[in-house]
Amino acid sequence: MIPLVKTNIPDKEQLLPELERVLYSGYVAQGVEVDRFEHDFQSFIGKGYSLSVNSGTAALHIALILAGVESGDEVISTALTAEPTNVAIKMVGGKVRYADIDPATGNISPSSIEASINARTKAIMVVDYAGIPVNVPKIQEISKKYDIPVIHDAAHALGAKFNGKKTGVHFPYTIFSFQAIKHLTTIDGGMLQIHDKSAYEKAKLIRWFGIDKQKTRLENDIQFQGYKYHMNNVNATIGITQLRGIDTLLSTHIENGRYFDQALKDIPGCQLIEYYKGSEPSYWLYTLKVENRQKFIKMMEKNGIMASELHKRNDWHTFLNDFDSSLPNLDHFYNQLVHIPCGWWVGFEEREKIANTIKKGW
Repeated sequence: MIPLVKTNIPDKEQLLPELERVLYSGYVAQGVEVDRFEHDFQSFIGKGYSLSVNSGTAALHIALILAGVESGDEVISTALTAEPTNVAIKMVGGKVRYADIDPATGNISPSSIEASINARTKAIMVVDYAGIPVNVPKIQEISKKYDIPVIHDAAHALGAKFNGKKTGVHFPYTIFSFQAIKHLTTIDGGMLQIHDKSAYEKAKLIRWFGIDKQKTRLENDIQFQGYKYHMNNVNATIGITQLRGIDTLLSTHIENGRYFDQALKDIPGCQLIEYYKGSEPSYWLYTLKVENRQKFIKMMEKNGIMASELHKRNDWHTFLNDFDSSLPNLDHFYNQLVHIPCGWWVGFEEREKIANTIKKGW
C-alpha cells in the first residue's frame, strides 16, 4: 500500500552519532542544541525570529496570546484544517468565527474574512491547507485596513512560497509543526516565527513559565502566565539533522505535486485545485476534488493506494462550533475533497501508478 503520509527519519549513520552525543552529554533539556536549531531554522526562513516549542499547538497558543486574544474575543478562522488550529483559539478563551473558503483553492476566502469582521474580532487565523498558500496580498490588505493581526498556520506549508518569498515572512506570526508526519519532524515539536523583536522576547518568557532563563531563579519576577512549552536538546538535534536534507525532501514533494498537476488534467469526475498567481505550494498532500469520493477511495485502496479526506470539518465538532455559521462553499468542496500520496516516499513508478490508476476511472 502506498501510504498517504509517512514519517521521514534521517539515515542512522547521520542521526545516531548526534543523538548519542547529546543523550550522554549530561544535558538533554533546553540548551545549546535548541539555540542552534532555532538559528538554522531562522536562516532557512530568511526573516524574523524563530522560537522552538514542543508542538505546533503550543506555537499557536503563544501566537494567540501575543496577538492579544482573550476570553470572549473572536478569531476568524477556517473549518477546513486539522483540529489544533481552532482548539488553540479555545485555549485562550476565544470564540471561533468561521469564514467560508474559496471554492477554487479550498483556503479561507478573503471576502468572507472581511464580511465576518465585527467589534469583537481580535485576530485572523489563516491556514495553507495541504501546503497551498493562501491569498497573501488580499489577507495582508484586510489586516492593514482593519488593524487586525494575522496568525499564519503553516503546519502543512514548510518550504511553500508566495511571490518568491517563503512561508514564514508574510505575516507577524507563523507557526510550523514538526509532528511525526510533517515535512520535517523532530518526533514532535513546532516553531513560531515572529517578526517583532519585542514580541519574540515576550514569547520566550511565555514558553517557560514566565521565567527569564537569562536570570537566576532568585532574580526572576513572574509577571504573567507562562507555560512549559520549550523544546529539548534531543528533539532539537533531530531537527538540526533533518534540516541538512530538507531542500532535497521538499523538492521531492514539489516535483511529485507538479507531476500530478499535469498528469491528472481533464480526467472525467476529477477536478484539480487551483493556486493563486504567485503561489508555489509545498505539496504536503496532493488535493483533488472528485465525484463519488467513497467509490474513488475504495478503488484506490483496491489498487494499493491510500486516499482519504483526512480531516474532519472543524465546525462539525460541538466544542468548535460557536456560531453555527453558514459555509456553502465549504459544504460543496468538502463533499468532493480527497488527498492522494505525494511525498518523499513516492518515486517515479509510484506516481505513475497513482496517475494511471485514476485515469482508468472509478
